[in-house]
Amino acid sequence: MPKPTYNAEQLDVTNRLILEELRYNKCSLSEEHEELLNKLTKEQRSIFDRIITTVKHNKGGFLFLYDYGGTEKTFIWRTLTSAIKSKGGIVLTVASSGIASLLLSGGQTIHSRFSFPLNTTEDSTCNIRQGSPLASLIVKTKLIIWDEAPMMHIYYFEVLDKTLRDILRFEDVSNLDRPFEGKTVVLGGDFRQIVPVVTKAVGDGIIGNSVDGIGKVPIPNDVLIADCEDPISAIVNSTYPNFYSHCSDVTYL
Repeated sequence: MPKPTYNAEQLDVTNRLILEELRYNKCSLSEEHEELLNKLTKEQRSIFDRIITTVKHNKGGFLFLYDYGGTEKTFIWRTLTSAIKSKGGIVLTVASSGIASLLLSGGQTIHSRFSFPLNTTEDSTCNIRQGSPLASLIVKTKLIIWDEAPMMHIYYFEVLDKTLRDILRFEDVSNLDRPFEGKTVVLGGDFRQIVPVVTKAVGDGIIGNSVDGIGKVPIPNDVLIADCEDPISAIVNSTYPNFYSHCSDVTYL
């Protein structure tokens, strides 16, 4: 059977990871990119242009796309990946959670893609050896997109930065002082969606008052159950009043 042709500058015939990232239809992606590009709003287009220009300069960049529900962040990710992949480039799309990674084209979790240790500390490193297939893939990568980034501890970003410096330090000495050793990395996420135990994570940080560093969120009286000895039973009786006496009544159910 005929063998697929690849760009000789990007191809390592012994590296399965690189081959997998190049195994797509460029013509189809080019058409998809044109379609998506025409649908971008003015603000989305400015974001796209900023990121794609940084990628083209190939001098690295560290950017953050702050987005809340309804801003079509995933749409921007698709436009970026189709633009770069249609030209034969490699984009690594990762997310902090498995569910979020399913929304990304070729998405994986950060632990899976970059071999993070399960319990990451400030002294950790990703399990990526110099010269390994994964290291070679990262060298060829044009852009790294990391979705839902705010939910991760700062150690994860420091560990990835340290790992990329170890892998890429021999590629271009001019990148030594740049974040992530000159690799273009775009983080995305909404700080209002992270767990509310993080200070100022609820409602843009303007809900309730702060007493001794503890934020208070008022709960309306009509949704509270007061004066009860057994909280569980009180919740059941409030949600399903007179359930035991009506449990055999189909109309009630």
